[in-house]
Amino acid sequence: MAPVTKTLRKLLNAMRGSLRDLMPIFLVIVFFQFAVLQQPLPNPGEMLLGLVFVVLGLTFFMHGLEQGLFPIGESMATAFARKGSLFWLMVFAFCLGFGTTVAEPALIAVAAEAADVASAGKMIDDSATAREEYADGLRYSVAVAVGLAIVIGVLRILRGWPLQWLIIGGYLLVVVMTVFAPEEIIGIAYDSGGVTTSTITVPLVTALGVGLASSIRGRNPMIDGFGLIALASLTPIIFVMAYGMLI
Repeated sequence: MAPVTKTLRKLLNAMRGSLRDLMPIFLVIVFFQFAVLQQPLPNPGEMLLGLVFVVLGLTFFMHGLEQGLFPIGESMATAFARKGSLFWLMVFAFCLGFGTTVAEPALIAVAAEAADVASAGKMIDDSATAREEYADGLRYSVAVAVGLAIVIGVLRILRGWPLQWLIIGGYLLVVVMTVFAPEEIIGIAYDSGGVTTSTITVPLVTALGVGLASSIRGRNPMIDGFGLIALASLTPIIFVMAYGMLI
C-alpha cells in the first residue's frame, strides 16, 4: 500500500501544480470575455469539462515524464557512456532524435497544413498523394535534421565544444539561406524549428543530455547537459529551407 499511497500523493501534488499553472490562462479568458467583450461564456458546461480534461491530461503527462521518460533517458545515456562505444552512442542519439521527431504531434499537424496550403497555392498537384508525399518529405527532413542535431549535441558534450559558437554559426547560416530560399517555405521552416521541440522530443533529449553530462568526468550537467534542444530547434530551419530549394 505504501507505493500506491506515494504515487497518489505525487499525482495530487502534480494536479495542484497543473491547476496553479492553468489558472492565469483561465483568469485572462474570463477577464476579457466579461470585462472587455462583455459577453457570456459560450457553452460554459463544455468549457468546464474541457478544463477538467486539460488539468487531468497535464497532470498525467507530467507525472509520466517524471516517472518514465526522464529516468529512461538518463539511464540509457549513463549506460552508453559506461559502455564506451562512441559509434553506438552516436547511432542511439540519431535514432532518438529522428524517432521522437517523426512521432511529434505538432510537426504532423504543421506538415499536413503546409501540404494543404502548398496544394491550394499550386506549388504541388492538387491530389491526396501529392499532399501526403509533401507532408512526409517535410516531416522526414525535419526528423533527419533533429537526429543530426542530437549527434552534434552529444559530440559537443563529449568534446567540450562551446555551445554559443555552434548556435551563432548556425543562425548565421539561417540568415544567409533566408535570403535565397523561396518565400513560401521560409515561414514553414521557422515554424518547423519550434514544433519539433515539443511534448515527445524535449523530455527524452533533455534526459539524454543531462544523463550523459553526469556520467562523464569533468562535465557539469548544468553547463554541458543542456543545449541539445537549442540545436534541435536550429537545424530543422536549415534543412526545411534546403528542402524547399530542392523541391
